[in-house]
Amino acid sequence: MKRIYRFLLKTLPRPLLIRMSYVFRWFAPLFLSGNKVECPVCSKTFRKFLSYGATERNNVLCPNCLSLERHRLMYIYLQQKTSFFTDKQKVLHVAPEQCFYKLFRKMKNLEYVTADIESPLADVKMDLHKAPFKDNEFDVIFCNHVLEHVEDDAQCMRELYRVLKPGGYAIMQVPIDYSRAVTYEDSSITSPEEREKHFWQKDHVRLFGLDYPTRLTAAGFTMDCNKLAEELGEKAERFRIIPTEILYVGKK
Repeated sequence: MKRIYRFLLKTLPRPLLIRMSYVFRWFAPLFLSGNKVECPVCSKTFRKFLSYGATERNNVLCPNCLSLERHRLMYIYLQQKTSFFTDKQKVLHVAPEQCFYKLFRKMKNLEYVTADIESPLADVKMDLHKAPFKDNEFDVIFCNHVLEHVEDDAQCMRELYRVLKPGGYAIMQVPIDYSRAVTYEDSSITSPEEREKHFWQKDHVRLFGLDYPTRLTAAGFTMDCNKLAEELGEKAERFRIIPTEILYVGKK
């Protein structure tokens, strides 16, 4: 079963995985009942979470809502550090994650817009290099694990800044190699095998380094490199959140 699960994750295209996940979520929690880990997004507890990732990470994927470490950290940040769940806000969610999609869609205080180049969860099909939205349109933007896929990340960052309202914020997580000072890019690396070797995943075109917040600043954002994960203490292990993860929040 584990081999089949890993094979499907590595080989099936993302839109198909999203559709299949709705069936998967019916039975997977039954095999992991317990109280050792807890998902703050769906409030369910389990014996452990599922493994996930091109380089497999154990005990990270919630079998009920499909949240990962970064999703759980973002959700707690929204709870503890923002008025996201109470104030009326217009939200743009680029490449919407399943763990958030239905939850945010139901929230009466939000005007919630999803966008992606291919996802079946997207209201708007778009290329982020030229977003089809007005200047200063959104109070909040989520764009997680997208900028490592796009051809011109600087242009996409400028577009996110353009459509964000003054006073708004954007959460823009990406995979980061914290041992690397400068983001690594090489346009001559085109094969899936070489991209996975150099950029950690077959559909990545760069590997961000410690200069990631500087690149966002160049697009106009004032950066909050938030260390909420460190503040969680023992709860970080129960929620299976990486205590050293930084949440990159850009403000306008």
